[in-house]
Amino acid sequence: MNRSYGIVVAALAFSLFSCLGRGPRIDSIDPRIGNMGEVLTIKGSGFHEERGESRVLLSGAAPTSSAYIEWTDSSISVRIPDFGESGLVYVVVGGKKSNPALFTNRASVPLPISSNNEGIGPLAYSVNPTTASIGEVVTITGKNFGAARETGSVLFAWEAETPPSAPAAVQAPNVIEASDLEFDYEMWSDREIRVRVPDGAISGNLTVKTQQGSSVPLFFEVADRPGTKIYKDRKSYVFNYSTDVSISRASGPGNLYLWIPIPAAGPAQRNRQMINRSVEPFIDGYRGASLFQFKDPATGDRAQVNLSYLVDSYAVETQIKSTAINQNGRPSPVRSAYTIATRLVPSQDKEIVKLAEQIAGKERNPYEQARKIYDWLLAEGGIGSTATNGGALEALAAKRTDAYSAALLFCALARADGIPAVPIAGFVVDRNRAAIRHWWAEFWLDDFGWIPVDPAFGAGAVPLTSAPRADAKDFYFGNMDNQRIVFSRGEAELSPMDPRGRTATRTRSYAFQSIWEETIGGIDAYSSLWNDIVVSGVY
Repeated sequence: MNRSYGIVVAALAFSLFSCLGRGPRIDSIDPRIGNMGEVLTIKGSGFHEERGESRVLLSGAAPTSSAYIEWTDSSISVRIPDFGESGLVYVVVGGKKSNPALFTNRASVPLPISSNNEGIGPLAYSVNPTTASIGEVVTITGKNFGAARETGSVLFAWEAETPPSAPAAVQAPNVIEASDLEFDYEMWSDREIRVRVPDGAISGNLTVKTQQGSSVPLFFEVADRPGTKIYKDRKSYVFNYSTDVSISRASGPGNLYLWIPIPAAGPAQRNRQMINRSVEPFIDGYRGASLFQFKDPATGDRAQVNLSYLVDSYAVETQIKSTAINQNGRPSPVRSAYTIATRLVPSQDKEIVKLAEQIAGKERNPYEQARKIYDWLLAEGGIGSTATNGGALEALAAKRTDAYSAALLFCALARADGIPAVPIAGFVVDRNRAAIRHWWAEFWLDDFGWIPVDPAFGAGAVPLTSAPRADAKDFYFGNMDNQRIVFSRGEAELSPMDPRGRTATRTRSYAFQSIWEETIGGIDAYSSLWNDIVVSGVY
Protein backbone atom coordinates (compact mmCIF):
# COMPACT_ATOMS: atom_id res chain seq x y z
CA MET A 1 0.00 0.00 0.00
CA ASN A 2 2.72 2.43 0.97
CA ARG A 3 4.75 1.37 -2.08
CA SER A 4 1.75 2.06 -4.38
CA TYR A 5 1.21 5.42 -2.74
CA GLY A 6 4.85 6.29 -3.30
CA ILE A 7 4.60 5.35 -6.98
CA VAL A 8 1.53 7.55 -7.41
CA VAL A 9 3.24 10.50 -5.69
CA ALA A 10 6.34 10.03 -7.83
CA ALA A 11 4.23 9.88 -10.97
CA LEU A 12 2.37 13.06 -10.01
CA ALA A 13 5.63 14.80 -9.22
CA PHE A 14 7.12 13.72 -12.56
CA SER A 15 3.98 14.88 -14.36
CA LEU A 16 4.07 18.25 -12.58
CA PHE A 17 7.78 18.62 -13.33
CA SER A 18 7.19 17.79 -17.01
CA CYS A 19 4.40 20.33 -17.28
CA LEU A 20 6.55 22.98 -15.67
CA GLY A 21 9.45 22.08 -17.92
CA ARG A 22 7.29 22.62 -20.99
CA GLY A 23 6.21 26.05 -19.80
CA PRO A 24 7.84 29.35 -20.79
CA ARG A 25 11.07 30.41 -19.11
CA ILE A 26 12.70 33.85 -19.04
CA ASP A 27 16.51 33.86 -19.05
CA SER A 28 17.04 37.62 -19.44
CA ILE A 29 15.36 40.90 -20.31
CA ASP A 30 16.96 43.94 -21.93
CA PRO A 31 16.82 46.68 -20.83
CA ARG A 32 16.28 45.93 -17.14
CA ILE A 33 15.98 49.68 -16.50
CA GLY A 34 14.28 51.56 -19.35
CA ASN A 35 11.76 54.11 -20.50
CA MET A 36 8.15 53.75 -21.52
CA GLY A 37 7.86 53.33 -25.29
CA GLU A 38 11.22 51.53 -25.64
CA VAL A 39 11.48 48.01 -26.98
CA LEU A 40 11.87 45.31 -24.33
CA THR A 41 13.64 42.15 -25.52
CA ILE A 42 12.95 38.95 -23.59
CA LYS A 43 15.25 35.95 -24.08
CA GLY A 44 14.36 32.46 -22.90
CA SER A 45 12.63 29.30 -24.04
CA GLY A 46 9.19 27.74 -24.47
CA PHE A 47 7.54 30.84 -25.95
CA HIS A 48 6.41 28.97 -29.11
CA GLU A 49 7.08 30.22 -32.64
CA GLU A 50 3.72 32.02 -32.96
CA ARG A 51 2.20 34.32 -30.35
CA GLY A 52 -1.40 33.25 -30.80
CA GLU A 53 -3.16 33.93 -27.50
CA SER A 54 0.13 34.17 -25.58
CA ARG A 55 1.08 37.46 -23.98
CA VAL A 56 3.58 39.39 -21.91
CA LEU A 57 2.58 40.82 -18.57
CA LEU A 58 4.31 43.88 -17.10
CA SER A 59 3.18 44.78 -13.60
CA GLY A 60 0.01 42.82 -14.34
CA ALA A 61 -0.78 44.78 -17.53
CA ALA A 62 -0.62 43.29 -21.04
CA PRO A 63 0.60 45.37 -24.02
CA THR A 64 -1.76 45.72 -26.98
CA SER A 65 -1.37 43.38 -29.96
CA SER A 66 0.25 46.12 -32.08
CA ALA A 67 3.07 46.49 -29.49
CA TYR A 68 4.56 43.07 -30.31
CA ILE A 69 7.44 43.37 -32.77
CA GLU A 70 8.92 39.87 -32.71
CA TRP A 71 7.81 36.57 -31.21
CA THR A 72 9.83 33.36 -31.56
CA ASP A 73 10.31 30.35 -29.33
CA SER A 74 13.37 31.93 -27.69
CA SER A 75 12.97 35.69 -28.16
CA ILE A 76 10.23 38.29 -27.76
CA SER A 77 10.48 41.99 -28.65
CA VAL A 78 7.64 44.18 -27.42
CA ARG A 79 7.23 47.92 -27.03
CA ILE A 80 6.80 48.86 -23.37
CA PRO A 81 3.36 50.48 -23.05
CA ASP A 82 3.24 54.17 -22.16
CA PHE A 83 1.13 53.29 -19.13
CA GLY A 84 3.65 50.72 -17.89
CA GLU A 85 5.39 50.93 -14.54
CA SER A 86 8.13 49.16 -12.65
CA GLY A 87 7.30 45.58 -11.78
CA LEU A 88 7.60 41.91 -12.65
CA VAL A 89 7.64 40.71 -16.25
CA TYR A 90 6.04 37.35 -17.11
CA VAL A 91 5.47 35.46 -20.35
CA VAL A 92 2.17 33.59 -20.40
CA VAL A 93 1.87 30.71 -22.90
CA GLY A 94 -1.08 28.31 -22.93
CA GLY A 95 -2.17 29.55 -19.53
CA LYS A 96 1.27 28.82 -18.04
CA LYS A 97 3.18 31.70 -16.52
CA SER A 98 6.96 31.91 -16.72
CA ASN A 99 9.36 32.75 -13.95
CA PRO A 100 9.42 36.51 -13.24
CA ALA A 101 12.02 39.11 -14.24
CA LEU A 102 12.15 42.58 -12.72
CA PHE A 103 11.80 45.65 -14.97
CA THR A 104 12.35 49.16 -13.60
CA ASN A 105 10.88 52.30 -15.15
CA ARG A 106 13.78 54.76 -15.40
CA ALA A 107 11.45 57.62 -14.53
CA SER A 108 10.82 56.04 -11.14
CA VAL A 109 14.50 55.67 -10.22
CA PRO A 110 15.21 58.21 -7.48
CA LEU A 111 17.93 60.76 -8.27
CA PRO A 112 20.50 61.57 -5.61
CA ILE A 113 20.03 64.90 -3.89
CA SER A 114 22.93 67.18 -4.74
CA SER A 115 23.93 70.79 -4.36
CA ASN A 116 26.48 72.93 -6.15
CA ASN A 117 29.14 71.42 -3.91
CA GLU A 118 28.07 67.79 -3.94
CA GLY A 119 27.60 64.92 -6.34
CA ILE A 120 29.44 63.74 -9.43
CA GLY A 121 26.62 64.10 -11.97
CA PRO A 122 26.54 67.03 -14.41
CA LEU A 123 25.26 70.33 -13.02
CA ALA A 124 24.17 72.97 -15.55
CA TYR A 125 23.95 76.46 -14.03
CA SER A 126 23.11 78.60 -17.06
CA VAL A 127 22.83 78.78 -20.84
CA ASN A 128 23.82 81.93 -22.74
CA PRO A 129 22.11 83.23 -24.73
CA THR A 130 18.80 81.85 -23.53
CA THR A 131 17.32 82.40 -27.01
CA ALA A 132 19.00 81.44 -30.29
CA SER A 133 18.24 80.19 -33.79
CA ILE A 134 18.94 76.81 -35.36
CA GLY A 135 22.68 76.57 -36.03
CA GLU A 136 23.72 79.30 -33.60
CA VAL A 137 26.15 78.61 -30.75
CA VAL A 138 25.08 78.68 -27.11
CA THR A 139 27.34 78.33 -24.05
CA ILE A 140 26.37 76.11 -21.12
CA THR A 141 28.22 76.70 -17.84
CA GLY A 142 28.25 74.37 -14.87
CA LYS A 143 30.46 71.57 -13.61
CA ASN A 144 31.02 67.81 -13.76
CA PHE A 145 30.58 67.73 -17.55
CA GLY A 146 33.83 65.76 -17.92
CA ALA A 147 37.15 66.90 -19.38
CA ALA A 148 36.15 65.48 -22.79
CA ARG A 149 32.80 64.77 -24.39
CA GLU A 150 33.28 60.99 -24.90
CA THR A 151 29.67 59.70 -24.75
CA GLY A 152 28.26 62.96 -23.36
CA SER A 153 25.50 64.85 -25.14
CA VAL A 154 23.37 67.97 -25.00
CA LEU A 155 19.65 67.33 -25.40
CA PHE A 156 17.16 69.90 -26.68
CA ALA A 157 13.37 69.64 -26.76
CA TRP A 158 11.73 68.02 -29.81
CA GLU A 159 8.19 66.98 -30.54
CA ALA A 160 6.00 65.46 -33.22
CA GLU A 161 2.47 66.46 -34.12
CA THR A 162 -0.01 64.15 -32.40
CA PRO A 163 -3.80 63.86 -32.71
CA PRO A 164 -5.75 65.84 -30.07
CA SER A 165 -7.14 62.55 -28.76
CA ALA A 166 -3.67 61.16 -27.97
CA PRO A 167 -2.92 60.59 -24.26
CA ALA A 168 -1.07 63.38 -22.49
CA ALA A 169 2.01 61.18 -22.07
CA VAL A 170 2.23 60.75 -25.85
CA GLN A 171 1.80 64.49 -26.46
CA ALA A 172 4.67 65.41 -24.14
CA PRO A 173 7.75 66.83 -25.92
CA ASN A 174 10.63 64.45 -26.55
CA VAL A 175 14.31 65.31 -26.92
CA ILE A 176 16.84 65.54 -29.73
CA GLU A 177 20.61 65.42 -29.37
CA ALA A 178 22.99 67.96 -30.84
CA SER A 179 24.22 66.46 -34.09
CA ASP A 180 27.63 65.42 -35.39
CA LEU A 181 26.30 65.87 -38.94
CA GLU A 182 26.12 69.62 -38.32
CA PHE A 183 29.31 69.69 -36.20
CA ASP A 184 27.21 71.03 -33.34
CA TYR A 185 29.75 70.40 -30.58
CA GLU A 186 32.26 73.25 -30.72
CA MET A 187 33.89 72.84 -27.30
CA TRP A 188 33.48 70.54 -24.29
CA SER A 189 35.22 70.92 -20.94
CA ASP A 190 34.38 70.07 -17.36
CA ARG A 191 32.81 73.47 -16.69
CA GLU A 192 31.78 74.79 -20.10
CA ILE A 193 30.14 73.46 -23.26
CA ARG A 194 29.70 75.38 -26.51
CA VAL A 195 27.12 73.75 -28.75
CA ARG A 196 25.00 74.72 -31.74
CA VAL A 197 21.22 74.52 -31.65
CA PRO A 198 20.44 71.38 -33.70
CA ASP A 199 18.00 70.97 -36.55
CA GLY A 200 14.61 69.94 -35.18
CA ALA A 201 15.00 71.63 -31.77
CA ILE A 202 12.07 73.54 -30.29
CA SER A 203 11.70 75.76 -27.23
CA GLY A 204 11.78 73.75 -24.01
CA ASN A 205 14.15 71.99 -21.64
CA LEU A 206 17.88 71.75 -22.31
CA THR A 207 19.80 68.98 -20.53
CA VAL A 208 23.42 67.85 -20.33
CA LYS A 209 23.81 64.07 -20.21
CA THR A 210 26.96 62.13 -19.31
CA GLN A 211 27.77 58.65 -18.03
CA GLN A 212 27.22 60.04 -14.52
CA GLY A 213 23.63 61.08 -15.17
CA SER A 214 21.62 64.04 -16.46
CA SER A 215 21.60 67.65 -15.31
CA VAL A 216 18.55 69.47 -14.00
CA PRO A 217 16.95 70.97 -17.15
CA LEU A 218 17.35 74.61 -18.12
CA PHE A 219 14.69 76.35 -20.20
CA PHE A 220 15.88 77.37 -23.65
CA GLU A 221 13.97 79.18 -26.38
CA VAL A 222 14.49 78.61 -30.10
CA ALA A 223 14.19 81.95 -31.89
CA ASP A 224 11.65 82.56 -34.60
CA ARG A 225 12.54 80.77 -37.81
CA PRO A 226 11.70 81.72 -41.39
CA GLY A 227 9.01 79.06 -41.44
CA THR A 228 7.74 75.94 -39.71
CA LYS A 229 8.73 72.30 -39.72
CA ILE A 230 6.35 69.59 -38.53
CA TYR A 231 7.12 65.92 -37.79
CA LYS A 232 4.05 63.70 -37.98
CA ASP A 233 2.54 60.29 -38.79
CA ARG A 234 5.12 58.04 -37.13
CA LYS A 235 5.73 54.60 -38.62
CA SER A 236 7.88 51.99 -36.90
CA TYR A 237 9.90 49.62 -39.09
CA VAL A 238 11.52 46.38 -38.00
CA PHE A 239 13.99 45.00 -40.52
CA ASN A 240 16.84 42.56 -40.94
CA TYR A 241 19.85 42.49 -43.22
CA SER A 242 22.94 40.36 -43.56
CA THR A 243 26.36 40.04 -45.19
CA ASP A 244 27.87 36.68 -46.20
CA VAL A 245 31.56 36.07 -46.94
CA SER A 246 33.34 32.98 -48.23
CA ILE A 247 37.12 32.53 -48.26
CA SER A 248 38.18 31.02 -51.59
CA ARG A 249 41.90 30.97 -50.92
CA ALA A 250 44.00 31.88 -47.87
CA SER A 251 47.77 31.38 -47.95
CA GLY A 252 48.46 32.49 -44.40
CA PRO A 253 47.27 34.57 -41.42
CA GLY A 254 45.21 37.65 -42.22
CA ASN A 255 42.16 39.71 -41.37
CA LEU A 256 38.94 40.40 -43.23
CA TYR A 257 37.05 43.54 -42.19
CA LEU A 258 33.47 44.46 -43.06
CA TRP A 259 32.12 47.99 -42.56
CA ILE A 260 28.39 47.32 -42.31
CA PRO A 261 26.14 50.41 -42.37
CA ILE A 262 23.74 51.00 -39.49
CA PRO A 263 20.54 53.09 -39.69
CA ALA A 264 21.10 56.83 -39.33
CA ALA A 265 19.68 58.92 -36.49
CA GLY A 266 18.11 62.32 -37.06
CA PRO A 267 15.06 64.48 -36.41
CA ALA A 268 12.86 62.45 -38.79
CA GLN A 269 14.32 58.99 -38.01
CA ARG A 270 14.34 58.31 -34.31
CA ASN A 271 14.31 55.64 -31.62
CA ARG A 272 16.94 53.56 -33.42
CA GLN A 273 17.24 50.27 -31.57
CA MET A 274 19.39 47.26 -32.34
CA ILE A 275 17.18 44.21 -31.76
CA ASN A 276 19.68 41.48 -32.52
CA ARG A 277 23.03 40.77 -34.16
CA SER A 278 24.73 37.46 -34.76
CA VAL A 279 28.30 38.71 -34.23
CA GLU A 280 29.67 41.36 -31.89
CA PRO A 281 31.42 44.18 -33.79
CA PHE A 282 35.10 44.99 -33.52
CA ILE A 283 34.15 48.70 -33.47
CA ASP A 284 30.53 49.67 -32.91
CA GLY A 285 28.87 52.63 -34.61
CA TYR A 286 31.73 54.64 -36.12
CA ARG A 287 30.73 57.22 -38.78
CA GLY A 288 27.53 55.41 -39.59
CA ALA A 289 28.92 51.87 -39.73
CA SER A 290 29.93 49.03 -37.42
CA LEU A 291 33.23 47.27 -38.15
CA PHE A 292 33.31 43.47 -38.01
CA GLN A 293 36.59 41.53 -37.97
CA PHE A 294 37.24 37.95 -39.09
CA LYS A 295 40.70 36.94 -37.93
CA ASP A 296 42.90 34.38 -39.70
CA PRO A 297 40.20 32.64 -41.76
CA ALA A 298 41.22 29.52 -43.68
CA THR A 299 40.41 28.42 -47.21
CA GLY A 300 36.77 27.34 -47.36
CA ASP A 301 35.69 29.24 -44.25
CA ARG A 302 32.35 31.01 -44.37
CA ALA A 303 30.93 33.72 -42.14
CA GLN A 304 27.72 35.69 -41.90
CA VAL A 305 26.72 38.83 -40.02
CA ASN A 306 22.98 39.26 -39.35
CA LEU A 307 21.59 42.52 -37.99
CA SER A 308 18.06 43.46 -36.89
CA TYR A 309 16.95 47.01 -36.11
CA LEU A 310 13.89 49.05 -35.29
CA VAL A 311 13.50 52.70 -36.28
CA ASP A 312 10.67 55.22 -36.12
CA SER A 313 10.18 57.22 -39.32
CA TYR A 314 8.27 60.52 -39.37
CA ALA A 315 6.77 62.42 -42.26
CA VAL A 316 8.15 65.97 -42.55
CA GLU A 317 6.25 69.04 -43.68
CA THR A 318 7.81 72.49 -44.04
CA GLN A 319 6.40 75.89 -44.83
CA ILE A 320 8.91 78.63 -45.63
CA LYS A 321 8.43 82.38 -45.69
CA SER A 322 10.93 83.13 -48.43
CA THR A 323 11.29 86.83 -47.62
CA ALA A 324 12.37 86.03 -44.04
CA ILE A 325 15.35 83.88 -45.07
CA ASN A 326 18.87 84.96 -44.16
CA GLN A 327 20.51 85.48 -47.56
CA ASN A 328 23.98 86.40 -46.29
CA GLY A 329 25.10 82.85 -45.52
CA ARG A 330 26.95 83.23 -42.22
CA PRO A 331 30.18 81.23 -41.77
CA SER A 332 29.60 77.87 -40.10
CA PRO A 333 30.98 74.30 -40.14
CA VAL A 334 27.87 73.22 -42.05
CA ARG A 335 28.62 75.73 -44.80
CA SER A 336 32.30 74.82 -44.87
CA ALA A 337 31.69 71.05 -45.01
CA TYR A 338 28.70 70.84 -47.31
CA THR A 339 29.51 73.38 -50.04
CA ILE A 340 32.83 71.80 -51.07
CA ALA A 341 33.37 69.33 -53.90
CA THR A 342 33.71 65.64 -53.01
CA ARG A 343 34.17 62.40 -54.90
CA LEU A 344 30.39 62.05 -55.30
CA VAL A 345 29.39 65.73 -55.44
CA PRO A 346 31.56 67.49 -58.08
CA SER A 347 30.35 71.01 -57.32
CA GLN A 348 33.51 72.68 -58.67
CA ASP A 349 33.31 71.08 -62.11
CA LYS A 350 33.16 73.88 -64.68
CA GLU A 351 30.05 72.48 -66.36
CA ILE A 352 28.29 72.17 -63.01
CA VAL A 353 29.26 75.74 -62.03
CA LYS A 354 28.13 77.09 -65.42
CA LEU A 355 24.78 75.32 -65.23
CA ALA A 356 24.19 76.39 -61.60
CA GLU A 357 24.74 80.04 -62.57
CA GLN A 358 22.45 79.65 -65.56
CA ILE A 359 19.64 78.10 -63.47
CA ALA A 360 19.91 80.66 -60.65
CA GLY A 361 20.03 83.68 -62.94
CA LYS A 362 19.65 86.79 -60.81
CA GLU A 363 18.07 84.91 -57.90
CA ARG A 364 20.08 85.20 -54.65
CA ASN A 365 17.60 83.74 -52.17
CA PRO A 366 18.98 80.25 -51.32
CA TYR A 367 15.52 78.73 -50.92
CA GLU A 368 14.37 80.02 -54.29
CA GLN A 369 17.67 78.95 -55.88
CA ALA A 370 17.16 75.41 -54.56
CA ARG A 371 13.62 75.38 -55.93
CA LYS A 372 14.90 76.45 -59.36
CA ILE A 373 17.43 73.59 -59.34
CA TYR A 374 14.71 71.12 -58.38
CA ASP A 375 12.35 72.42 -61.10
CA TRP A 376 15.15 72.24 -63.69
CA LEU A 377 15.85 68.61 -62.79
CA LEU A 378 12.19 67.68 -63.21
CA ALA A 379 11.88 69.58 -66.49
CA GLU A 380 15.30 69.06 -68.10
CA GLY A 381 17.08 66.35 -66.09
CA GLY A 382 15.52 63.39 -67.86
CA ILE A 383 14.63 61.64 -64.59
CA GLY A 384 13.49 58.06 -65.15
CA SER A 385 13.04 54.84 -63.20
CA THR A 386 15.62 52.93 -65.28
CA ALA A 387 19.08 52.87 -63.68
CA THR A 388 21.73 54.96 -65.42
CA ASN A 389 25.51 54.67 -65.40
CA GLY A 390 27.81 56.87 -63.35
CA GLY A 391 27.04 59.81 -61.12
CA ALA A 392 26.31 63.51 -61.44
CA LEU A 393 28.70 64.34 -64.30
CA GLU A 394 27.71 61.33 -66.41
CA ALA A 395 24.04 62.14 -65.88
CA LEU A 396 24.59 65.77 -66.87
CA ALA A 397 26.41 64.75 -70.06
CA ALA A 398 23.74 62.21 -71.01
CA LYS A 399 20.85 64.47 -69.91
CA ARG A 400 19.35 61.38 -68.31
CA THR A 401 19.17 60.65 -64.58
CA ASP A 402 17.73 58.16 -62.11
CA ALA A 403 17.12 58.60 -58.38
CA TYR A 404 20.83 58.14 -57.55
CA SER A 405 22.32 60.53 -60.10
CA ALA A 406 19.50 63.08 -59.69
CA ALA A 407 20.17 63.32 -55.94
CA LEU A 408 23.92 63.80 -56.51
CA LEU A 409 23.33 66.33 -59.31
CA PHE A 410 20.96 68.33 -57.12
CA CYS A 411 23.62 68.49 -54.39
CA ALA A 412 26.36 69.46 -56.86
CA LEU A 413 24.30 72.30 -58.35
CA ALA A 414 23.20 73.52 -54.89
CA ARG A 415 26.78 73.55 -53.58
CA ALA A 416 27.95 75.38 -56.69
CA ASP A 417 25.48 78.11 -55.72
CA GLY A 418 26.83 78.15 -52.13
CA ILE A 419 23.90 76.21 -50.64
CA PRO A 420 24.91 73.43 -48.20
CA ALA A 421 23.45 70.12 -49.41
CA VAL A 422 23.90 66.41 -48.63
CA PRO A 423 22.80 63.27 -50.48
CA ILE A 424 20.67 60.76 -48.58
CA ALA A 425 20.82 56.98 -49.09
CA GLY A 426 18.53 54.26 -47.82
CA PHE A 427 15.32 52.50 -48.74
CA VAL A 428 11.70 53.30 -49.46
CA VAL A 429 9.14 50.76 -48.25
CA ASP A 430 6.02 50.15 -50.32
CA ARG A 431 2.65 48.94 -49.08
CA ASN A 432 3.73 45.30 -49.56
CA ARG A 433 6.73 45.84 -47.24
CA ALA A 434 9.13 45.59 -50.19
CA ALA A 435 12.23 47.70 -49.57
CA ILE A 436 13.71 49.46 -52.62
CA ARG A 437 17.09 51.21 -52.59
CA HIS A 438 16.60 54.93 -52.98
CA TRP A 439 18.49 58.23 -52.91
CA TRP A 440 17.34 61.80 -52.31
CA ALA A 441 18.80 64.97 -50.74
CA GLU A 442 18.56 67.71 -48.13
CA PHE A 443 19.69 71.33 -48.27
CA TRP A 444 20.41 73.67 -45.38
CA LEU A 445 18.94 77.07 -44.56
CA ASP A 446 20.53 79.15 -41.82
CA ASP A 447 18.21 79.66 -38.82
CA PHE A 448 15.96 76.84 -40.06
CA GLY A 449 17.85 73.59 -40.65
CA TRP A 450 17.65 70.82 -43.26
CA ILE A 451 14.94 70.74 -45.92
CA PRO A 452 14.20 67.45 -47.75
CA VAL A 453 14.09 67.16 -51.54
CA ASP A 454 13.33 64.09 -53.67
CA PRO A 455 13.61 64.80 -57.41
CA ALA A 456 12.82 61.20 -58.44
CA PHE A 457 9.63 61.03 -56.37
CA GLY A 458 8.72 64.53 -57.57
CA ALA A 459 9.00 63.28 -61.15
CA GLY A 460 6.97 60.13 -60.35
CA ALA A 461 9.91 57.97 -61.42
CA VAL A 462 10.02 55.44 -58.54
CA PRO A 463 8.40 52.04 -59.15
CA LEU A 464 6.21 51.47 -56.10
CA THR A 465 3.05 49.40 -55.72
CA SER A 466 1.28 52.44 -54.28
CA ALA A 467 0.02 55.15 -56.63
CA PRO A 468 2.13 58.36 -56.77
CA ARG A 469 0.80 61.47 -55.08
CA ALA A 470 -1.19 63.83 -57.29
CA ASP A 471 0.81 66.74 -55.84
CA ALA A 472 4.17 64.93 -56.03
CA LYS A 473 6.02 67.73 -57.83
CA ASP A 474 5.26 70.32 -55.16
CA PHE A 475 5.20 67.96 -52.18
CA TYR A 476 8.68 66.50 -52.62
CA PHE A 477 10.34 69.88 -52.50
CA GLY A 478 10.36 70.67 -48.79
CA ASN A 479 8.33 67.69 -47.56
CA MET A 480 8.92 63.99 -47.09
CA ASP A 481 6.77 60.92 -46.49
CA ASN A 482 7.27 58.33 -43.73
CA GLN A 483 8.10 55.45 -46.12
CA ARG A 484 11.86 55.93 -45.58
CA ILE A 485 14.60 54.02 -43.81
CA VAL A 486 17.76 56.15 -43.89
CA PHE A 487 21.29 54.74 -43.69
CA SER A 488 23.39 57.72 -44.84
CA ARG A 489 22.97 61.47 -44.49
CA GLY A 490 26.00 62.72 -46.40
CA GLU A 491 29.19 60.86 -47.24
CA ALA A 492 31.35 58.93 -44.77
CA GLU A 493 35.05 58.82 -45.61
CA LEU A 494 36.41 55.82 -43.70
CA SER A 495 40.09 55.03 -43.17
CA PRO A 496 41.54 51.55 -43.81
CA MET A 497 42.63 49.54 -40.80
CA ASP A 498 46.07 49.02 -42.34
CA PRO A 499 47.87 51.18 -44.96
CA ARG A 500 48.66 47.94 -46.80
CA GLY A 501 45.06 46.77 -46.70
CA ARG A 502 43.19 45.97 -49.90
CA THR A 503 39.87 47.79 -49.79
CA ALA A 504 36.64 47.42 -51.74
CA THR A 505 33.74 49.81 -52.11
CA ARG A 506 30.17 49.48 -53.35
CA THR A 507 28.49 51.95 -55.67
CA ARG A 508 24.79 52.74 -55.80
CA SER A 509 24.21 50.96 -52.53
CA TYR A 510 22.15 51.96 -49.52
CA ALA A 511 24.93 53.95 -47.84
CA PHE A 512 27.46 56.55 -49.00
CA GLN A 513 30.67 55.25 -47.42
CA SER A 514 34.14 55.00 -48.94
CA ILE A 515 35.09 51.51 -47.67
CA TRP A 516 32.92 48.41 -47.31
CA GLU A 517 35.52 45.61 -47.18
CA GLU A 518 39.22 45.30 -46.42
CA THR A 519 41.60 42.34 -46.47
CA ILE A 520 45.02 42.25 -44.81
CA GLY A 521 47.69 39.55 -45.01
CA GLY A 522 47.26 36.12 -46.55
CA ILE A 523 43.63 36.28 -47.68
CA ASP A 524 44.18 35.88 -51.42
CA ALA A 525 40.62 35.48 -52.69
CA TYR A 526 37.13 35.69 -51.20
CA SER A 527 33.55 36.46 -52.21
CA SER A 528 30.95 38.58 -50.44
CA LEU A 529 27.18 38.96 -50.68
CA TRP A 530 25.56 42.07 -49.23
CA ASN A 531 21.83 41.53 -48.84
CA ASP A 532 19.33 44.39 -48.85
CA ILE A 533 17.06 44.80 -45.86
CA VAL A 534 13.96 42.67 -45.36
CA VAL A 535 11.16 44.48 -43.56
CA SER A 536 9.49 42.13 -41.10
CA GLY A 537 7.15 44.57 -39.38
CA VAL A 538 5.48 47.94 -39.94
CA TYR A 539 3.61 49.47 -37.00
